[in-house]
Amino acid sequence: MVSAMDTKPWKDRVREEEQLLEQLNKLASESATRRAQALREGVAQTGSIAEVARELGKSWNAVYNALKKQDSKKAPGKPDATTE
Repeated sequence: MVSAMDTKPWKDRVREEEQLLEQLNKLASESATRRAQALREGVAQTGSIAEVARELGKSWNAVYNALKKQDSKKAPGKPDATTE
């Protein structure tokens, strides 16, 4: 419900909320990318996804899926930072 004190037109409120959602989605995506990088570093350091999962108290699938999701976001044809 809209309070009597909220005098902004509904279209303006919708636009503002859409902008906020865009910002939040961008922040969430950037955070997921950084998290996946940290997970990759953990795998490199510990030697396995299973060990990273154990150390974080998460399931193997949760760690694997987080990495897989980020890998699938990479656009085909775009080189990685590790590409020669």
